[in-house]
Amino acid sequence: MKTLITETRSGCSWMDITVLMLGLSSVLLVLWVALSTQGSWPGYAEMVASLPHPVAWLRWILGDISEVAFYKHELASLGLLGGAYMAWWASKHGKTWQGFSISYGTGLWPWLITSSLLGLLLSNLLWGWSVTAQTWQPTFAAFVSLPAAMVLMFGGGWKVAINGAVLGALLVTPMCLLIVNFVCVPLGLPVVIGNVVGMAVGSVIAFVLCRRVPLLVRSDYIAPARPAPAKPPTYGIAWSLRRVLADFSEAPFFGNELASLGLLAGVLLAYALNPVSPAYGSGLVLPLLGAQALTSLSGVVIWRKQWIKRGWYPTYVPLVSVVPAAVLTHGGSWTVIASSALLGALIAPPLACAIAARVPAHVHPYIGNVTSMALSTLMIVPLVGWLVQA
Repeated sequence: MKTLITETRSGCSWMDITVLMLGLSSVLLVLWVALSTQGSWPGYAEMVASLPHPVAWLRWILGDISEVAFYKHELASLGLLGGAYMAWWASKHGKTWQGFSISYGTGLWPWLITSSLLGLLLSNLLWGWSVTAQTWQPTFAAFVSLPAAMVLMFGGGWKVAINGAVLGALLVTPMCLLIVNFVCVPLGLPVVIGNVVGMAVGSVIAFVLCRRVPLLVRSDYIAPARPAPAKPPTYGIAWSLRRVLADFSEAPFFGNELASLGLLAGVLLAYALNPVSPAYGSGLVLPLLGAQALTSLSGVVIWRKQWIKRGWYPTYVPLVSVVPAAVLTHGGSWTVIASSALLGALIAPPLACAIAARVPAHVHPYIGNVTSMALSTLMIVPLVGWLVQA
């Protein structure tokens, strides 16, 4: 199989150069924001109130990268990308500290992140006009849905990466906008339901289109089998804790501890700089993180036999749906944290697995995960509210 990375004359890959440019841009962004605000990191409300100022727009777009975990902050996003790059570099060079092999050991992370970032930029270019200081919009949706799924389904290369990004911006994001604004908001439903339903519907349309118009993708691509680890996991305490950590970066299809560490370090730094900057200015970062870790840990423990049997199980599903929706809706009390975490861990993963097993072969099984997110959130968040009031 030919290499997915094109090397330059200097021996560096185009991904190395891209990440270096992103790193330099990130440093400039941090300095720019710090200097323009006299050293005080602006809160979420200040950011959206400043739109369409270029700094505010840049922060919004970067924040979209960590939006799937409900952090919505540029520092969390940059930490996620930095950690993911470290994981990919370590995997590429066979380092023992790479953790769970990023993007499931496919070697497709460079193309996956390229397509996802292109989809994110196109979504903001096409639909960013809908964002106002009073109106949040799901411009992040393409980053964690169809573009990455298409790369995993059809392989690397510019054709798949670009077409995945374009279809994500043209199908997924507007579908999310429609459902959020015309279903969730009028009915008072958590907007995460609209986000994930939009991802599912838009992605299914795209996969059907790819099947009928195979020129959009590489029809001869066969996904490589996941390489067996050199040493089979023991599924003990250490593995369980690593798995919980990796679940934090599972939604963008990374599933790696280093990527998650970067994400968490970034959101904690953002919280330290200004508690009302990440997580939509809610000030609930610490309860949110605790609840997310608890639901993942509960899922890993409860469904340990499924992890052993299948090699992978969607214990991350409530971490990016049920739990954050419950905390942001009902507050960060222990009742909310414990009930949403446990109910999410019990219901969401097996529901996702059952739905994914029934999707057609030409559709990526992540459709089962996002469908489970919608159904689980719809069931559990009102129940948590009832428990709080009881």
